[in-house]
Amino acid sequence: MSTDIEKFKAGSPMASTLRMDRMPHIWCPGCGIGSEVNSFAEAVKRSGIDPKKLVVVSGIGCTGRVAGYVNFDSIHTTHGRAIPVATGVKLANPELTVVVFSGEGDLAGIGGNHLIHAARRNMDLVVICNNNFTYGMTGGQVTPTTPGSAIASTTPYGNYEYPFSLPFLMDASGATYIARWTSLHSRNVTQSIEEALLRKGFSFIEIISPCPTLYLRRNRLGDGVDQLQNYQDNSILKHGCDTRETGIDYQGKIVVGKFVEKNKPSYLEAVDKCCVKLVGDDYQLYGKTIPEREAEEKAEKERIAARRAAMSAETEGQGEAVSAKPRKASTPKAAVKKAPAKVAAAPKKAKKVPAKAQAKSVKKAATKAKPVKKAATKVAAKASAKKATPKTPAKAAKKIVPKATVKTKHVAKAAPKKTRK
Repeated sequence: MSTDIEKFKAGSPMASTLRMDRMPHIWCPGCGIGSEVNSFAEAVKRSGIDPKKLVVVSGIGCTGRVAGYVNFDSIHTTHGRAIPVATGVKLANPELTVVVFSGEGDLAGIGGNHLIHAARRNMDLVVICNNNFTYGMTGGQVTPTTPGSAIASTTPYGNYEYPFSLPFLMDASGATYIARWTSLHSRNVTQSIEEALLRKGFSFIEIISPCPTLYLRRNRLGDGVDQLQNYQDNSILKHGCDTRETGIDYQGKIVVGKFVEKNKPSYLEAVDKCCVKLVGDDYQLYGKTIPEREAEEKAEKERIAARRAAMSAETEGQGEAVSAKPRKASTPKAAVKKAPAKVAAAPKKAKKVPAKAQAKSVKKAATKAKPVKKAATKVAAKASAKKATPKTPAKAAKKIVPKATVKTKHVAKAAPKKTRK
């Protein structure tokens, strides 16, 4: 049994992006974090960035476990401190792509101060926020985004606090890329993460996700599938929407889309600009001059473009291989229904008689039924029937003849009565 599990893990399409030795994961059935991690892994593949230069940082909570499952360099840090740790990683090595993957309680609750200041500084980070409106791992308390009137362990009679609209908060704080989707919109999540990985500055992606164990059960909203149906019914796509209109009411409409995408100098670029004015051409950041770092960035962009082209070519090749596979011919249902019962139950040893021979044998049976006055006509009819079916007896012909031909035989018998009258 253990050998089969090891083979399954080794052959999994996620083996290159997830730590299969840590499977199965801890997330509940119906939770949206698993699909978000899948979208993230797919975005990393499509972006063409070097996985060896990718770092994932998370804090405490259900979403914080992402850092422990991905097959990249990762840090599972303390509650609310994911963004300052990620900031330190980026400043220590600007060549790294740093992603913060955590929940709304960790990022906007205890870590809210770090969130707004990283956006204000335009730190070169990608922040992916799983928003399920509850502290799912620690008992289901109210978070900064829990909608009004929703029941939580700390508000058993309904939430009376005013919630954050995270896109509005990030826009006001200075983030240069802001998007929101639900865990139902997996392709859009993948596309947004891919765009964020390939740009500079502070990028914030909010993903509305179901928590079936605490939030949905406590509010009697069904399971994860019911909540996905709610996302489908109530999601409104508005690219470039004014972030002041992105608030979420309890089981209300959810505005999704890419709201903000603008360019301004990142934190490190602002540092460079200021220091060049003070020091001049002798200024070096991390032992490299600005032209040297620009040349390295240009070369890295070219490598990324080549990897992306190879990845898209491989994807297209796989699609063509799947479409080129021959499909098994299936019998139409209509043909099966119309098949007569007697033919299906025919004995295996019975020989098939051609259609022309069947028709001539019918003529022979009909000729025998008719009373013929002249002997010459009778002899001629028998001779012609013998030429058509020389070795087929009349009894065998009767067994093979379908029901429709039997009706013709009765009509042939009725015909001579009229002539006698």
